Amino acid sequence: MNKNLKRLLLAAVTIPFLGASTTFAQSSKAQHLTDNSTSQKVSTMPAIFPAPVSMELGKGNILLGKSVVLVSSSTVDAGTSALVAQILKGAGVQSVKTAKKLPKKLDATYIVLGTQQDSQVLDALKQITSTTDTAASGYTLASKQMDTGALITLLGKDVNGLYYAAQTFRQLAQRGSIPALVINDHPALPIRGTIEGFYGKPWSMEEREKHINFLATVKANTFIYSPKDDPYARDRWREPYPAATLKELEKLAAISKNNHINFVYAISPGPTVCFSDPNDLQALLNKFEVLRGLGIHSFYVALDDIEYKEWNCELDSITFGPSGAEAAARAQAHLLNAVQADIKKVDPTAPPLIMVPTEYYDAKETPYKEALRKHLDSTIVVQWTGTDVVPPSISISDARNATKAFGRKTFLWDNYPVNDYGESAGRLLLAPYLQREAGLSQELTGIVSNPMNQEVASRVAVTGVVAFAWNDKDYDADRTWKFAARELAGWNSEVSEALLTFFDTQRLAPTFGTHPWQPQAPYLKSILDKVVDRIANGDAQSRQQVITQLAKHAAYFTQVPEIIRSGSVDQGFITEAQPWLDAMVLWGKALSSTAAGLAAANQADSSANGHFDQAKKYAAEAEAIQSTPGATRVEGPVKVADGVLDHFITKAPSLIGF
Repeated sequence: MNKNLKRLLLAAVTIPFLGASTTFAQSSKAQHLTDNSTSQKVSTMPAIFPAPVSMELGKGNILLGKSVVLVSSSTVDAGTSALVAQILKGAGVQSVKTAKKLPKKLDATYIVLGTQQDSQVLDALKQITSTTDTAASGYTLASKQMDTGALITLLGKDVNGLYYAAQTFRQLAQRGSIPALVINDHPALPIRGTIEGFYGKPWSMEEREKHINFLATVKANTFIYSPKDDPYARDRWREPYPAATLKELEKLAAISKNNHINFVYAISPGPTVCFSDPNDLQALLNKFEVLRGLGIHSFYVALDDIEYKEWNCELDSITFGPSGAEAAARAQAHLLNAVQADIKKVDPTAPPLIMVPTEYYDAKETPYKEALRKHLDSTIVVQWTGTDVVPPSISISDARNATKAFGRKTFLWDNYPVNDYGESAGRLLLAPYLQREAGLSQELTGIVSNPMNQEVASRVAVTGVVAFAWNDKDYDADRTWKFAARELAGWNSEVSEALLTFFDTQRLAPTFGTHPWQPQAPYLKSILDKVVDRIANGDAQSRQQVITQLAKHAAYFTQVPEIIRSGSVDQGFITEAQPWLDAMVLWGKALSSTAAGLAAANQADSSANGHFDQAKKYAAEAEAIQSTPGATRVEGPVKVADGVLDHFITKAPSLIGF
């Protein structure tokens, strides 16, 4: 048995979770199935996120119970060991026995795990199924009742695949009863995760740690450290990091490795770099070498949002000629090619250099793109944000055009749910991840989400981004959105419903233009539209009925913030969303007063005007609430179902005359 796993399993049944326990803690409050004869005879297809490539249901269910026997190969790494230990403890397992091999007949629940390099794991799997997933980072998870016991086998194509199998096992174990099944699964895209690439207040190291732990739960594998307001990565990029910061970065790299996340360090020298100066090249290489010593082996040079038609030094003018877009591309390629050559020389197994070009959006042919395509080392990965900085949609055709423009398949930097631009002022962006065409996985090298300054709130959208990147063919945006709410709610059904009601008020997804790519509050709008329609077309009784329903919903709407604050939601989310939750209470009161006004008006009662006036007062108070100072780059009054709720409250007094 793997020594790390044996030690961690012993700890898991005797002491509380420590360190990497965040990976499992998000889902440890799931509802367990009732242990009775019916639940054991009838198995149901589980909901796994991201959606697996294939899942076949067998007969019967397996209760982990209080004791299991573990058969582990030497291919199990420390991160997977820790995760399995957490899963078993979270599922209520109190005793974990170990064995070197399976007995001929099973009289207990046996869990066998390892990679395809281990023949014993393959032999165990053959007792359940003849199929295995052989794709990179793929896995096969199979379970079956056997003899008087049961067998659960986790087989990874490689160590990453085994870790993903354990993450799927985590979701199954939450049910309390694991159905007999066979899952074959692998990611559609090799790069999936987030890029901390927003302007404004960067995440704290603690927030990054929590985010990396979260990423692991949704089978992401990439976190790009690229905060625009880190002075040592942009304005003062030539200067070494303070020792304390290096220590924190080293810790993040270790946590990432434990969670099978590639920690990528990005630097943004563009505003001041001299592309032809060997001293600047050496400054970049020196910084990467220091970080390499901390366990960081993946690097990125960001050249976005810079002036590229003017040189920063006379030497570039001498080397590359007059300034301009085409010359800038040649200069950038010159520097980046040298950096990539050094990476390959010093660390041959390291991932290739990643870059984001100055012209990072659309796929129109330009002198800049033509020169970059011609001169940039073909192994360097190029990022692209889609058809616009914040694209309303991305199609297969769009991605193919980008491949043609940049001379390689691009790595999508999706600017959602980032809220650091003017059109997003006063908003949390909590809509499902939509309008990305299934099949994009064949045209891209990866997808990362650029999140909000609000780390926990960003998880709602990031869950969708990663699920799409894992399996774009079977991605279901609405179901994934609801799964994200359940995870955030700690699997409390009342709280998850409250969260979805709140998410609906923050569903508008803006672009850099005047037209959002997702509408605001569609669920609430359907309720309010029904009220308007019934008042216009119904008799007095049906009007009263729909007004009564509105009053009931308004009362619930007002209570939603308190339900969310009740304790099962991550405290970080409650802190981040506080102004919006406060405003929602007032908007709920405004809606309740509006319903009261409509009810009175329907009875020709003059008190209606007083209710409508009170609604206006509550609405004015809600509209005056400001976003948290310093939390985001752009600030302003918070918006709650704007364009829907406020319009209805304004319009309501004119719906019934008396």
